[in-house]
Amino acid sequence: MTAFRRIVARPTGVFAVVVLGLLVVLAVVSLFWTPDNPFRTDPFHQWEPPSGAHWFGTDGVGRDIASYLLAGTRTTVIVAVGSGVIASVVGIVLTAIGALTARWVREGMAVLLDILVAFPTLLTAMLLTAIFGGSLGVVIVSVGLAFGVTIARVARGEIRRIARSDYVVAAKASGVGPWGVLVRHLVPNAAPLFTVQLSLAMATAVLAEAGLSYLGYGAGSGTASWGSLLSDLQTYIGVHPWSATWPGAAIALVVAALSLLGDAIRDASDPRLTTGDAARDADRAPGTEPVPGTDSARVTGTEGIA
Repeated sequence: MTAFRRIVARPTGVFAVVVLGLLVVLAVVSLFWTPDNPFRTDPFHQWEPPSGAHWFGTDGVGRDIASYLLAGTRTTVIVAVGSGVIASVVGIVLTAIGALTARWVREGMAVLLDILVAFPTLLTAMLLTAIFGGSLGVVIVSVGLAFGVTIARVARGEIRRIARSDYVVAAKASGVGPWGVLVRHLVPNAAPLFTVQLSLAMATAVLAEAGLSYLGYGAGSGTASWGSLLSDLQTYIGVHPWSATWPGAAIALVVAALSLLGDAIRDASDPRLTTGDAARDADRAPGTEPVPGTDSARVTGTEGIA
């Protein structure tokens, strides 16, 4: 069973793949088409309810909410992917420094990571955006750097365990340098852990971008953002409660999908689970079904046979 099949074999994995696949498709579609100009205001059609002309209604300045949400998918995908890439690079570099360098460097890196990880990702992103100004690039870099430290802190123990394994010691004895050990052994063997942390980093990035845009530190007025739309609509949520439902639901769905994808990847990469799946697949004969309450017993045509 391939890794992807193990992921989609779980309901949470199916949900995550469907939601994230739909997000990417909508982001691509928004490059070429939206129901209306997402930034066009129409004071004569404010707070219209959902209809054929405006699928999700309009906001207080007459913008089409569906068009703005569709345009915001691009921002969400860019922030998630960009922050995830930066977080992965930073996490791998810091982890490598903490695993392959001299002892005093490792201990100093461990203390530094413990200090940096104490600062919440959103707070760090707010600090950097307040210093350098609110823009999509600053949000991506700030969230990527902040969560990269978290990845390094989480992966430090696993990388050190792998670095002490027999095959890594043998590779060093045969003349393989630190870079070769990192590329050939440490990163591939720690890939499941990094992948899980990457999905969490992307979920944090989406939530952080929405939160920063909600607070006015986000991507800016010229970029469609679900967080900024939610900020605009929440003032009138008591009068028009349906309007704020759409961006809130979109943010919640994507964050939940990314988090559940990490859980599904973790389960799919767990040797204890994958070994059990492989054993059950090999044990199952064509046309048979598992007996409820058992792992390996199979019945072929009759039940209850002693």
